[in-house]
Amino acid sequence: RAMSGSGGPFRVVVTRNIPEVALKLIRDVPGVEMYVYPHRDKAMPREEIKEELKKGCDGLLCLLTDKIDKEIVDVAGPRLKIVSTMSVGYNHIETAVLKDRQIPLGFTPDCLTETTADLTVALLMATARRFGEAIAAAKDGSWGTWDPLWLCGKDVHSSTVGIVGFGRIGQAVSKRLKAFGCEILYTGPRKKPEAEALGAVFVSEDELFARSDFVVPMFPLNDATRGFFNMSRFKKMRKDCIFINATRGEVVVQEDLVAALQQGVIGAAGLDVTVPEPLPLDSPLLQLPNCVILPHIGSATVATREKMATMAASNIVACAQGKPVPFLAKL
Repeated sequence: RAMSGSGGPFRVVVTRNIPEVALKLIRDVPGVEMYVYPHRDKAMPREEIKEELKKGCDGLLCLLTDKIDKEIVDVAGPRLKIVSTMSVGYNHIETAVLKDRQIPLGFTPDCLTETTADLTVALLMATARRFGEAIAAAKDGSWGTWDPLWLCGKDVHSSTVGIVGFGRIGQAVSKRLKAFGCEILYTGPRKKPEAEALGAVFVSEDELFARSDFVVPMFPLNDATRGFFNMSRFKKMRKDCIFINATRGEVVVQEDLVAALQQGVIGAAGLDVTVPEPLPLDSPLLQLPNCVILPHIGSATVATREKMATMAASNIVACAQGKPVPFLAKL
């Protein structure tokens, strides 16, 4: 039976109405009491999170939209035993505070690799073949008589794709594009032993930019990668290069990307991530015909989201039962 250090029930606060399969995992543990924010389509306001934490919280299950900082941890107080985030990244959490107080952080690693790779390739193809403009033309009456060069895009087959950062998702993207006969280049801090079997060639950053028809960042957001893609790097790319970003919006200096697209420094961009999210309707990116924007749906399949929620919940359950946290972040 799960018990709080106070001798009462093990109280869990869940900041969003996540898939029921995950909530049931927590609910079924004897001795657990759970508060679930009732909404799925909006984030739990910070003040409401604090109010729930003040009532007592042993386990906090949060999302990327919740900033978990010193103030939140202070409000939760010494009763807080675990934070588990339904995400792979945890830039929204002040990890130093958790480390200092020896509070474990659970997360959901490696669960969205294949789904995000699917979306990245789909976005690359949609941008190359001008799906956004084509769908609009079919709906707005501008689809006229056949024109030999109307809405002509760029071939994906037999093209050169440069992947910047060759981790799990980068490798999964590479595997898919090899089937299209693409030449795969990659760059990063070091050669990856897995690359050879995938037929991917390690090159310098400058060579990758100079040769690639498509440039695809696939690295995590950290201090070294924040603002990595700026005007000086866009200028190293080919004028017809298509830039695809499904990692984090913050790895791009967005004003520089807008200028690069407006001035013809690069050919087009496909983005699943922006700064901020959601993107304001008056953003210049939304006015550009050579920019395809998706509303951050990289991992948005029912199966993947249920898996993420279940992993986040299983971290809470393990802690409640006094067992090792299965998906533990290194703080």
